[in-house]
Amino acid sequence: MITKHVVTGALLLSLPIAALANNGVSYPVPADKFDMRNWKITIPSDINEDGRVDEIEGVAMMSFSHNDFFFLDADGNMVFEVHNKAITTKNSKNARSELRQMPRGALFHIDTADKLNQWALTSHPEAKSYSAVGGSLEASLKVNHVSLNAKHSEKGPAHSVVVGQIHAKKHNEIIKAKTGFGHGNEPLKIFFKKLPGHEYGSVFWNYERNLAKKDPNRIDISLPVWGNTWENQTDPGEAGIALGEEFSYKVVVEGTMMHLTFETARHKPVTYDIDLSKGYDEKDFPLGYAEDDFYFKAGAYGQCSVQDSHPVWGTGCAGTGDFAVDKKNGDYNSVTFSKLKLNGK
Repeated sequence: MITKHVVTGALLLSLPIAALANNGVSYPVPADKFDMRNWKITIPSDINEDGRVDEIEGVAMMSFSHNDFFFLDADGNMVFEVHNKAITTKNSKNARSELRQMPRGALFHIDTADKLNQWALTSHPEAKSYSAVGGSLEASLKVNHVSLNAKHSEKGPAHSVVVGQIHAKKHNEIIKAKTGFGHGNEPLKIFFKKLPGHEYGSVFWNYERNLAKKDPNRIDISLPVWGNTWENQTDPGEAGIALGEEFSYKVVVEGTMMHLTFETARHKPVTYDIDLSKGYDEKDFPLGYAEDDFYFKAGAYGQCSVQDSHPVWGTGCAGTGDFAVDKKNGDYNSVTFSKLKLNGK
């Protein structure tokens, strides 16, 4: 019997389709409208109380939805929501409702860290051993809400959400070998940011220099799309993007080149072409990300951390940890995707 898995916020229910929601009708889930075969979702909850953030993938993605964090709206669009204070993945202080590319799909005999579950550039000496060489991610979306209350509004990540990424896989053994790779950095993070009181927000993207964690030059370089970059606190005005205003991004990696295209109805398209096998500037690792492993991400990765000690990422944003309360107080992010295609699918 086919079942739908519906998370109500506290319980994971596995019910026959005909008996869902106590009203005997089928409950739509993101996989009904979007291809979820090669994605894993991370949501800001610990439903089974094992002390780890909840992640769903493989066949379970075909029937998964969460009433708060990951669902279809009335128009069949895919919604991601996340509050500031919530359980997170072990390497992050920021909560997320976010998809992570899983090329292995439901083939669980392939390890998460295996080459067949990542992709590479042509510059990698073992590129043919990976699931693919390069790839693409296309999305159309609108940001409905970004976190309102921050102790350190002057810090770049405050009042922002990441809606798309290319993430390099962290490999401790490669780090120890001191090859310059394996740090698990991000050559691409696509942001939307809007400060309280501004009518418009900004879309920009960040490139993180591919350096060791303790290297002081390992910072995000922010590049504009519409409006300001992340360190600019001025009102972008009509040059920016409003909440609820749809825009799209297309990321295509071919050979060693990352091609970015951003489009929206009110503005001219913006494009970037970056060679990921070369350092971005003189402070970056000279070979950039030439021999790293990669995967795409998309959704709502909240950047308004409740932590306040880090000089860059410690925004001191408000949050109780109760999603309903935090949503009422404006301490959450909400993003709606009308289109999401991985490698053209």
